Amino acid sequence: MRINEFVPDSKVFDFNKSVQGSNLKNGNIIGSNKNSSVTGDTNTSSSISDFASVLKDKLDDVNNQQIQADNSTKEFVEGDRTDIHNVMLDTEQAKQSLELAVQIRDKLVDAYQELNRTQF
Repeated sequence: MRINEFVPDSKVFDFNKSVQGSNLKNGNIIGSNKNSSVTGDTNTSSSISDFASVLKDKLDDVNNQQIQADNSTKEFVEGDRTDIHNVMLDTEQAKQSLELAVQIRDKLVDAYQELNRTQF
């Protein structure tokens, strides 16, 4: 898979490797006391891998849209395509999907930082 310069390499999404040595396997929150435990969903590794796969799939979609827009623009510049309308549609769709991905990333980073502030 070709990775566009806007989307990070897929190795970033190997969550299972980073979680294996953490306290999440033991049911404890990272950075919390040894006596505190997570209540609720006990299948943490499964939910993390599900989230990771959904996130990776959506970022792959963003990457594919960026590549399609790049290819459309390249074909138009080389003279292979004459319809500027579809080139602009591909470019705007890729732009909007990238902006949405950046906004989602910002929300995830904010949520992570908020969780770090609330832990004692």
